[in-house]
Amino acid sequence: MFKKMLFATTASPACDAAAKIAFELAEKYKSELILYHVFGVPSHGSGFTVTDYLTGEEDQATPDYIEWVKDELKNTYATLIEKHGEPRIEVLSGIPSTEILRFARKEEVDCIIMGAHTRQDETGAVRFRGIVGTTLQTVGQRARCPVLIISRPCETCFWYFNKIIFGTDFSKASMSAFKFAYKMAESIGCKLYLFHALDIDVSQAGVSPGQESIEDRIKEARARIEKEYVSQMDDFDNYEIAIWEGIPYVELLKFTRETSGDLIVMAHHTKNISPDEALLGTTVEQVVLRSACPVASVNRPDRL
Repeated sequence: MFKKMLFATTASPACDAAAKIAFELAEKYKSELILYHVFGVPSHGSGFTVTDYLTGEEDQATPDYIEWVKDELKNTYATLIEKHGEPRIEVLSGIPSTEILRFARKEEVDCIIMGAHTRQDETGAVRFRGIVGTTLQTVGQRARCPVLIISRPCETCFWYFNKIIFGTDFSKASMSAFKFAYKMAESIGCKLYLFHALDIDVSQAGVSPGQESIEDRIKEARARIEKEYVSQMDDFDNYEIAIWEGIPYVELLKFTRETSGDLIVMAHHTKNISPDEALLGTTVEQVVLRSACPVASVNRPDRL
């Protein structure tokens, strides 16, 4: 399913949950795993000095230093390496998002795996709204392949994946996410849930919609799912349609928890604009920060 996966890591404890999934996925699907680390910003002057991203200190980027960085990565993930096998390790200096994207294109990777953040704080807290940004924002925006985002240790995953949740808002970008979710479910032989959250927080003239109106919209959404998605699944019948009403990210997380979903697949954004201009959608961001299972952000159909 995945011939080549790129695990982009800062080698900090915040990446531990993503590391576990990356190593296990690689073993499960017999994929080549590339452990990729951008270790510092190169100087603009003479010489080969870099400013370490974690410590802020300047170091000479000599061949010995680069080998030391690789050894440190091996030590950091020694337990996972011993259990699942040694990955290919690549380290480089530069701007993380730029180098990750450049390397992923060069190697034609099928999936990029990343943590959602680099801080150890409670990422679900309100004060960290918007923490999904910088490197992840840029990678998710420009990546030619799906980006698997892991925010916290997965409570439901066991040898991935048994239940895939595809969350749609019927945007143009959602079609790429659907194709990825469907191809995964078909390849693995697992169940696919086609989920839509009907946002009923929108009222006209201060009046909330009545129950009859809500039920009519639910029927319309179901018909649209069958027309746009089910019609493309040929003989695949291991699926279920679910439509809940409420705040979209809350309902999607509740549904995933109740069904013990292993993977959530969503479009990177919901606006019908160019992928190069789209930032990570607010619903996707909240799901990423709060989900107990991995979230796949899909921005383009290039490498599905």
